[in-house]
Amino acid sequence: MVEEFSHMKSVVIENGKVAIRELPLPKLQQGDVLVKMKACGLCGTDIEKICGQYTASQPILGHEPAGIIQESTVDWLKPGDRVFAHHHVPCYECYYCKKGSPTMCPYYRKTNLDPGGFSEYFRVPAWNVVRGGILKLSDNVSFEEGAFIEPLATVIRAQRRVMINKDDIVFIVGVGPMGLLHAMMAKVNNAGVVIASDVSEFRVEFGYKVGIDYSLNVKKVSVVDEVKKLTDGRGADVTIIASGSPSAIISGLNATRKGGRVLLFGVPYKGTILNYDISDLLNNEISIIPSNAAVEEDTKEALSIIANKKIDVTKLITHRFPLDEFNEAVRVAKEGNAIKVIIYS
Repeated sequence: MVEEFSHMKSVVIENGKVAIRELPLPKLQQGDVLVKMKACGLCGTDIEKICGQYTASQPILGHEPAGIIQESTVDWLKPGDRVFAHHHVPCYECYYCKKGSPTMCPYYRKTNLDPGGFSEYFRVPAWNVVRGGILKLSDNVSFEEGAFIEPLATVIRAQRRVMINKDDIVFIVGVGPMGLLHAMMAKVNNAGVVIASDVSEFRVEFGYKVGIDYSLNVKKVSVVDEVKKLTDGRGADVTIIASGSPSAIISGLNATRKGGRVLLFGVPYKGTILNYDISDLLNNEISIIPSNAAVEEDTKEALSIIANKKIDVTKLITHRFPLDEFNEAVRVAKEGNAIKVIIYS
């Protein structure tokens, strides 16, 4: 390998702090692929990992990357190919995979990119490659669009689980980047009216840019009352809770019609307890459906939706930072006047 490629810059967590380090280039085993990162989305879970609040998977940062293959040990992937790489890939053979719960596969969260997506180069393990964890990007899909494949895939899987029917009134609690992707995808899935709420006026206003019909500021109105007003007193057919806060979950439950469906999508902090009367769920026959992550059928569908321009994900990008300015990117993302922050290399 050329000497200039012997080391690379990479964002790592060391003793609970983020550091940009010079690391040796990952060594490839048979079946592995080395990708030069071109764009990688900064996700809420990355920030929670940095703050020590997210413990569902390993503290590896960057799981929304797109880039160019630098080196390959497999025939069908060649240096120069433009690709998306999926960080977690299930085995597709265990009990959970065969029973339709692949994101519960014991191997799913053990798989990852090495050393992570916020790195000049990263290794995609053979395990991921052979199970469909790399997708080639067509020429009409930019690297920035490719960085949305993983988040959009989680939205696609979630909406399939909760089932959005034609003309359903959908209420989205929390309009960060994921809530906004849910709004855009709900329209693709033929939802009728889409209502959304957030505590941030910036996000509330931003919602109108992606086709949300009614965007409500939690600090200014009683959201449950407003949703009822907009639905002839019934409540939403489907409520998507794209926030992990207990108050968001409760307002989502209370704004759902009898017989409606609630998607738990935002990740609550570990130890979250709800002050909610469970008898209301039974008496009102409300279904609660959680959805966690995505697998390869979802990433393929996400790529197709982006490539066919059914959703313009680039509308969500508010900031771009080079890898060297990662700490500044995190600061901006935490401040709240950002939607999607993209790191590029």
